Amino acid sequence: MSLKEKTSDLKRRMQSALQGGGNKAIEKQKGSGKMTARERILALLDSSSFHEYDLFVEHAAKDFDMDKKHLPGDGVITGTGSISGHPVCIYAQDFTVAGGSLGFMHAKKITKIMDHAMRLKVPIIGINDSGGARIQEGVNSLAGYGEIFYRNTQASGVIPQISVILGPCAGGAVYSPALTDFVFVVDKISKMFITGPEVIKTVLGEEISMENLGGARVHAETTGNAHFYAQSEHEAFDQIKQLMSFIPWNNKNRAKPFPKKTPKRKYNVDNIIPTDPKLPYDVRDIIRGLVDDSEFLEIQELFAPNIVIGFARMNGQTVGFVANQPMVLAGVLDVDSSDKAARFIRYCNAFNIPLVTLVDLPGYLPGIDQEHAGVIRHGAKILYAYSEATVPKITVILRKAYGGGYIAMCSHHLRADFVFAWPTAEIAVMGPEGAANIIFRKEIKNAENPDEMRKAKVKEYKKKFANPYVAAAYGYIDAVIEPVETRHFITHALDISSEKSEVRPEKKHGIPPF
Repeated sequence: MSLKEKTSDLKRRMQSALQGGGNKAIEKQKGSGKMTARERILALLDSSSFHEYDLFVEHAAKDFDMDKKHLPGDGVITGTGSISGHPVCIYAQDFTVAGGSLGFMHAKKITKIMDHAMRLKVPIIGINDSGGARIQEGVNSLAGYGEIFYRNTQASGVIPQISVILGPCAGGAVYSPALTDFVFVVDKISKMFITGPEVIKTVLGEEISMENLGGARVHAETTGNAHFYAQSEHEAFDQIKQLMSFIPWNNKNRAKPFPKKTPKRKYNVDNIIPTDPKLPYDVRDIIRGLVDDSEFLEIQELFAPNIVIGFARMNGQTVGFVANQPMVLAGVLDVDSSDKAARFIRYCNAFNIPLVTLVDLPGYLPGIDQEHAGVIRHGAKILYAYSEATVPKITVILRKAYGGGYIAMCSHHLRADFVFAWPTAEIAVMGPEGAANIIFRKEIKNAENPDEMRKAKVKEYKKKFANPYVAAAYGYIDAVIEPVETRHFITHALDISSEKSEVRPEKKHGIPPF
């Protein structure tokens, strides 16, 4: 064949492969409100930046008449491209080809691009849209999943790993997203579950809808498996692009700096906290009053909302925020909020992102439900994560900091680099009312007017302990500051600790309270 004929043959083969499962399957995909795999990649990456690899890979299965079936690309598209000019590796499962089912060569394509990402030290993005393991390939499909899981684990803390659930993600397939750093879901499109409704009905005799079992809202709000929730695929892609602007491309670098900006005037930290210490407020307004351009990217907004986590910038540099949310359960720590915060703290530490902690909580949530759910073990995770973290750690106590909650929220005792407190800070073993009832029990019981005596003793306790000055006298607080000074104190602390270095005991790794 001449070069011209060979080129013509190449184009014909490419055109055939690019058709995926064919027009009918593509129409069905779009009819269900979903984009095709290739459309998704092109929508997410910079224009004209996508380079596809392994287009001509075919499955090697022979049983169950598989040798007679043509599966273009074996149901997955892989390649490289860029987001905002920065390189990424990416794969997208193609549901139009055998339902995006994972076979041996399908998995091999994914692991190959994951290996590229690790060698090149760039993020890996996986778009999941698959019915699960390809049954016809038996144990080879299971082996494929195992190879992916192993690479997810090896890449953890080295390069960012992002999973986008844009269709079903069933059975063993769910564990790859669970091992990655950030999971994005889209309402009415994303489905994650171990066993489907049919199996549950057969085994347990229970009827349950797919949406209630493992829909996007369930994983964003109830299970905590999803970090970002969107109403459309395009919104999810915008969220990914925004996230990528905050995080570094690997664990050897820091996030790209941006031009410095001041917070917007409408977020005045002087006017956010109520004068009545029992009244709630939105801690996100405090964050927006401190950060550049008041831009805050919240993570897991719908899950465990009694704690707020996310990224922002201060003087152009990315910072991770952890803050108690007084609007929900008074900002207490519980099983879910401890898990949520601890995982985020460890991510920031792995990728060189300084941590700012805003404290306002009455402690850990009491009750038999929490005790039985393992609040001791889960609550210890946040203690472990803060103690383990070696990035710059700056804490600001806004209001309440009682009991174990004071310690857990990055106190000096867990090696915060700087701890500041507002004049409204109350640092004590427990709240004034409860403490007065215990300390002054006899005086209150024997008083002619117990109610008046209780009020007097609560006032006495507040005057002595419910303020930042006792802790400051012991050096547990570095400075008591006015709210208006907070941004200046934090940015200075970040600047002065930018070259922070710590030597820790030599060990293979610690044993977190998983």
